[in-house]
Amino acid sequence: MTNMKNIKTLLLWCVVGTLSAQQTPVYLDASQPIEKRIDDALSRMTLEEKVAMCHAQSKFSSPGVPRLGIPENWMTDGPHGIRPEVLWDEWNQAGWTNDKCTAFPALTCLAATWNPALSKAYGKAIGEEARYRNKNVLLGPGVNIYRTPLNGRNFEYMGEDPYLASKMVVPYVQGVQANGVAACVKHYALNNQEINRHTVNVKVDDRALYEIYLPAFKAAVQEGKAWSIMGSYNKYKDQWACQNQYLLQDILRKEWGFDGAVVSDWGGVNNTDGAALHGLDMEFGTWTDGMVENRSNAYDHYFLAQPFLEKLKSGEIKEEVVNEKVRNILRLVFRTNMAANRPFGSFASPEHFAIARKIGQEGIVLLKNDKNVLPIDVKKVKTIAVIGENAIKMMTVGGGSSSLKAVHEILPLDGIKNRIGNTAKVLYARGYASDDYKDQDGLAANDITDKRPAQELLAEAVKTAQQADVVIFIGGLNKHDGQDCEGNDRKQYGLPYGQDAVIEALAKANKNLAVVLISGNAMAMPWVKSVPAIIQDWYLGSEAGNSLADVLFGDVNPSGKLPFTFPVHLEDNAAIALGEYPGDKEVTYHEDILVGYRYADTKGVKPLFPFGHGLSYTTFKYGKLTANKKTTNGDISFSVTVQNTGKRDGAEVVQLYLHDEEASVLRPYKELKGFEKVFLKAGETKTVTFHITKQDLSFFSANQHAWVAEKGTFKALVGTSSGDIKSTVDFTLE
Repeated sequence: MTNMKNIKTLLLWCVVGTLSAQQTPVYLDASQPIEKRIDDALSRMTLEEKVAMCHAQSKFSSPGVPRLGIPENWMTDGPHGIRPEVLWDEWNQAGWTNDKCTAFPALTCLAATWNPALSKAYGKAIGEEARYRNKNVLLGPGVNIYRTPLNGRNFEYMGEDPYLASKMVVPYVQGVQANGVAACVKHYALNNQEINRHTVNVKVDDRALYEIYLPAFKAAVQEGKAWSIMGSYNKYKDQWACQNQYLLQDILRKEWGFDGAVVSDWGGVNNTDGAALHGLDMEFGTWTDGMVENRSNAYDHYFLAQPFLEKLKSGEIKEEVVNEKVRNILRLVFRTNMAANRPFGSFASPEHFAIARKIGQEGIVLLKNDKNVLPIDVKKVKTIAVIGENAIKMMTVGGGSSSLKAVHEILPLDGIKNRIGNTAKVLYARGYASDDYKDQDGLAANDITDKRPAQELLAEAVKTAQQADVVIFIGGLNKHDGQDCEGNDRKQYGLPYGQDAVIEALAKANKNLAVVLISGNAMAMPWVKSVPAIIQDWYLGSEAGNSLADVLFGDVNPSGKLPFTFPVHLEDNAAIALGEYPGDKEVTYHEDILVGYRYADTKGVKPLFPFGHGLSYTTFKYGKLTANKKTTNGDISFSVTVQNTGKRDGAEVVQLYLHDEEASVLRPYKELKGFEKVFLKAGETKTVTFHITKQDLSFFSANQHAWVAEKGTFKALVGTSSGDIKSTVDFTLE
């Protein structure tokens, strides 16, 4: 068999043979430093070739330079799975039969694991799938902050807290890029609503920008070493985010030292001068996504295509502008599809399905479990009633760019049946029915149309529940427009389709009721006191039903924690109470830094379920939090013991918050600055230690444009959530 190295050498010389140079070009030599390769390649390119690399040639690709052997860039939507192939210039499916992927859980679920090691496994696995499909840029992960529970795209992000999102995004990026695939972190920045996302101008002060909305992007760039960033649709400081001087040049390039490629969101570019001069490198989606217009040779009319070329030729824009863009793009190419020893990847493998299942298991959150309704003991239960549309509804299709063609999707009802086998009888009733689903881009979900009247569905559900030993209601939201879906926000904070009435009726019909809510968002629960057990389930992808069954029946001890606050009422959310939402042409973040639990804790607003909340089938006991001796650089560490006092092995997420008692500016009552997921066998005790730096005690001063730590007294608080603090200790910053 021909050696792979020999094949690569042969291909290299085929390319070299077409060149006019007398020796092997430096840019083809992977052993040379990347910057030297970039300079060499750039020196050989024509102006037309440079401009061509700055814009798309199809829905998801941009040109290389065939004459020089520089390959194309091929993007794929993530961040939860590799999008099926679409036609060259249409959103509809290309009709491939080998592009069915692993659907991984949505990133809200990943954040709910509070497990950075699992995040790295997630990134590695999805990166392997992208690599196998010959994609060199994965359009994800998303790290926009959960500002309001109405944002239709929250399910794609990592929650409300910048520290948690930062710690979870870094290993994801590293895992993806280990495959020679660039992570494209999105949507930079302030894309916190879907309503008016193409027109709204976001107004927020620099302190909130730096403390809340930028840290996860900064961590992805500086710690994760992300190779690409995607701009967002909205405006900030009256400039579109995809062509924004302050965001892309002043902060991203100059402050953070980003050296990767800035990619536009599809259709996010609005003019040539802004795109050329304010930091964008690659333009996608303009005039070909139905938002503006379709025309022949559309790609030649992109803002960074012929109009850009004409301005360069006339001297109106200097050639160094395009050179800098191409340098960034070439850097992306050399790191990915021209990298040496790039792995080949794998696709829809048993290992990937196992990882998807594991993420689901660790991300599911047990919100409430009175009377120990859960876990269900199949040895003691003869009949189980499963109620609710979401028990039989596919969730991998729809929702916008995260829609997937999965190899399989284990539905909750099937997962429950598979787990129980013949040990108990499973009854099913619909309970409620949605009626607003549409197929997306040629992908069709399972047809579960049910036109029966709501009262008939409810009566059937109640009758079924009365026949069972235990009832599992599986409802929540879905990927329909106006719910958890790109392009629009939720229509209401409450559950749709009359589910509240169904849950109330079931609670009266059977006292052993567990409510499972599938969503990427918080929701109102007017029936919360009537229901003994509640589980926050997420969009769990291919292994959804299996992951849920693992937790319901106690094969896995739940350990997920909420990555965002559940307000009792929508008006208890800071963006609604203090800020503006959704705005029209402009939206002001009057709530400033008081996002999520920062608002609830500071203003004394009691949540339905607090940030970081999540129960277990076992119990944990915390020792006294102690402050350790300061080091020479002013850092300090804290330690606490945690014991599993129950009869089951399990995991607890120990959370450390800091409180500033003497600040000269408004500060949140407490802020998360450390966490660790600890796995403990029954009876086992471990010590958890957190290391805190001066940066952790700092706030961002807009006037000084710097992080400031004021001397004085602080308090460290450790607990199971922002609402359940177990121990505190005071300390002083000199």
